[in-house]
Formats: sequence, C-alpha cells, structure tokens
Amino acid sequence: MSRQSERIITLRVVPGLYGIARLAQDTPIPSWASGPGFSAGVRADDELTLVCLQERIPNDVECVLHWRCLRSVGPFAFDTSGIVLAIIAPLSAQGIGIFVVCTFDGEHVLVAEQNWVASLKCLRGAGHLVID
Repeated sequence: MSRQSERIITLRVVPGLYGIARLAQDTPIPSWASGPGFSAGVRADDELTLVCLQERIPNDVECVLHWRCLRSVGPFAFDTSGIVLAIIAPLSAQGIGIFVVCTFDGEHVLVAEQNWVASLKCLRGAGHLVID
C-alpha cells in the first residue's frame, strides 16, 4: 500500500438515504434535486447525474437507490493528494463499490446501504475515524 493510502481520515456520517439519478445531458436541473441534505449535480457530454435524498426522486426517473454517505472532515489544502485514495483503497480491497463526489472542501463517499456496516468496519479497521 502506498504512503498516500495510509493517511488517516476523519469521516462523518451524512444522514439520510440517497439516490443517484441519470437524466439526459440537456435536461435542466429539476427542482426536486434541491433541498435539505447533501445534493450534487454533474453534467457531462452525455448525461446529467444528480445525487440527492432518495425520497425526492420521482418514480419515472432512472436511478439507483439506497445509498448512504460519508464526508471527509477537513480542512485540507485544495491540492492535497491522497485523500480519496486513503478512503477508497480499503473499501476497494474488500470489493465494496463506491460513488464519490468531491466538493471544494470535502469528499463525499456513497456506499450501497447493503454494504454500509461492512464499509464502516473496513474504514475503522484501516485506522479511519468515523463519527455520527
């Protein structure tokens, strides 16, 4: 394991169950994507991906549901390397898939609810501090 992936990170649990939705690239960001809780949007050449509390996502929208979220606790310098690697390396080593959204001040790691308990155990086992 590299020195960067040995970095110890404090993570806090972000309350709620989240969904990850995919819409057409040219879709305006819908009003249901905004509101309390963590939300994020990424527009690419071929899609618009939105993350928000799952109860906000309409039934007719393509999405995956039942994701839980952790956020890194900083601050970290904007150009600090190895933060994401330190979080995802132990999860990946255990075959746990993740979805990452980085913001200016932090990393949000979403884990399928079915892997939540194993993920917390894995992260704590790697030396990370997880707080509610």
